[in-house]
Amino acid sequence: DVVDLAKKFEDYGVEAIIYTDIGRDGMMGGVNVEATLRLAQALKVPLIASGGLNSLEDVHQVCATLEPEGVVGAIAGRALYEGKLDFRQAQAAADQATGKTTGKA
Repeated sequence: DVVDLAKKFEDYGVEAIIYTDIGRDGMMGGVNVEATLRLAQALKVPLIASGGLNSLEDVHQVCATLEPEGVVGAIAGRALYEGKLDFRQAQAAADQATGKTTGKA
């Protein structure tokens, strides 16, 4: 179980965990919010979501639903490479949604 494995790494002292839903990675079908939320709520360390991020809607969903539960970031790959997601727009949307700024967008 992914939660048991992540908790084991947490016990080993990792500072954060990247969770990749390999069934969605590269498919651009949206972040698996339910599984990511379940994992984030079970951990004390920050979590970074990966796999499926495809649009500004996905960015808003991660920020609104997952960030309050300990998800500190999301990894986008194919959507950036294929031009479906603009990095600057995604960063600006995340900054606005969370009230934070990186100054790097």
